[in-house]
Amino acid sequence: MSDLKDPRYLYPRPDFARQQQSIPGEERDMEPLADHGESSYKGSDKLAGAVALITGADSGIGRAVALAYAREGADVAFTYLAEDTDAEKTADLVRDAGRKVLAIKMDQSQRSACDEAVAQVLREFGHLDILINNAGFQQTYSKLEDVPDDELRRTVGTNIEGMIYLCRAALTHLPPGGCVINTTSIQAFKPSRNLAPYAATKAAIANFTLSLAEEAIAKGIRVNGVAPGPVWTPLIPSTFPADKVPEFGANTLLGRPAQPAELAPIYVFLASPAASYVTGEIYGVTGGSKQL
Repeated sequence: MSDLKDPRYLYPRPDFARQQQSIPGEERDMEPLADHGESSYKGSDKLAGAVALITGADSGIGRAVALAYAREGADVAFTYLAEDTDAEKTADLVRDAGRKVLAIKMDQSQRSACDEAVAQVLREFGHLDILINNAGFQQTYSKLEDVPDDELRRTVGTNIEGMIYLCRAALTHLPPGGCVINTTSIQAFKPSRNLAPYAATKAAIANFTLSLAEEAIAKGIRVNGVAPGPVWTPLIPSTFPADKVPEFGANTLLGRPAQPAELAPIYVFLASPAASYVTGEIYGVTGGSKQL
């Protein structure tokens, strides 16, 4: 009997509970809770001995990647903005996998914080092999004129400037065979009108990924991107209107959003020796999203 299951029904489907949180949201308050692979991801030493720095890994995609990397044999440093309880849960998952962990509370829109984060990883672990730029900020608005200036600066500072700061700090330390993986979005290619600033930053991330790949390969460093579609993370109940949450992800071909656990394997692949001939690519993981 095959173990394969219908992908439409592997994880929860809309309708979700009507819910809303304050920004940036916490995983423990979501209904249903997100699945990061806690009970399903099984490692096989694909990243044995590596050290990874993952931004925004207190919850969501970042937590799922941290868990997967630890179970694949990597030590993990990760950053987070403010969610101490969620961050400690991620740290526990890494420790439970038998790997070392370093949690760094920081605002990545500040260059000094990004430089110090890389320096902390080097002091703690002695080397850095993988940089995952995953942290991001979004907010929905019905009209562009409603976007406050400070929120626009926060979106650009977190999503673009912080990513560039971290790449710049890490590139001088990543060895040949190391890699950078940037999280862009389907919004880079199919932008929604109510996410215009966020979508613009995600398009910039895709563009930057391709530019950096050309430079970094001269040092033997691969650079790729992952473009998720709708993913069930705390960003959704904390940045979407409450009446939009119940049907989140229903407009994909699979009829549901991804769970973070479904994104982690692509990040493992792109960091592993199996992807030795993959650089300058953007991998879509969208559930067959139909939405503009």
